[in-house]
Amino acid sequence: MISSLHGTVLHAGSDVVEVVVGGVGFTVAVTPEVARSARVGETLHLHTNLIVREDALSLYGFAERAECSLFQILLGVTGVGPKSALGVLSAMSVDQIAQAVADDDDAPFRRVSGIGPKTAKLIVVQLTGKLAPPAAAPTGGAAASPAISGQVVTALVGLGWSERIAAEAVDAVAADAGEADRASVPALLRLALAQLGPAREAARG
Repeated sequence: MISSLHGTVLHAGSDVVEVVVGGVGFTVAVTPEVARSARVGETLHLHTNLIVREDALSLYGFAERAECSLFQILLGVTGVGPKSALGVLSAMSVDQIAQAVADDDDAPFRRVSGIGPKTAKLIVVQLTGKLAPPAAAPTGGAAASPAISGQVVTALVGLGWSERIAAEAVDAVAADAGEADRASVPALLRLALAQLGPAREAARG
């Protein structure tokens, strides 16, 4: 089992990186977030999961050990393969997955490409009792209503951000926004775009 890689980035695509370790290049499927953070020529450390098939050996890599562990748990769900499991972790953070399972809410999983309603429900059912409780939300900051934040997240996803990054941005700006802005979809979207814009341009560069 190849449980981790620590080496130099030779290539970074939208969902894959090639890491050279001891002169050997490893192609690793990763989340878009990891791919964006990878820089050619720089050192990258990944927690990995090796999938062995009759016709192929595939590596899946994650920045955090908790993500890698959850990837393995997701593979135990009926109907969830490596690509679907990676899709879930690309769209949602570990805490967001744990929260959805704790709330018996399969809607976030249904929004992941390749996950149908039946599989989404199975994820919630089969992950119940297997995950650590979600981290407590930070105190001191207010949040937008689920209806408002959901519309803003949907708009950001439509503009090209992953649901995970969009949700984190909306939560962050809502905590500092005034009551009027938190109650307005256009205002909250404008604030989220102001925060995400520079980060995206930096990633492109």
